[in-house]
Amino acid sequence: MEAEIRAREKAVKAARNERKQIILRLPQSLWDEIAAWAEEDFRSINGQIEYLLTESVRRHKKG
Repeated sequence: MEAEIRAREKAVKAARNERKQIILRLPQSLWDEIAAWAEEDFRSINGQIEYLLTESVRRHKKG
């Protein structure tokens, strides 16, 4: 029984950590703004973009 629970927990963690890659083309000026913002927030540029998209989706869902 415990082994089943551990296996399910592992599967849930793996699904949460799965990442998809995309190619994103941005104007240099937007890239520079995001890079500066990421530095202020102590995030990577990728992390900052993910954060901004996540927040945008949350706001959209709240309607």
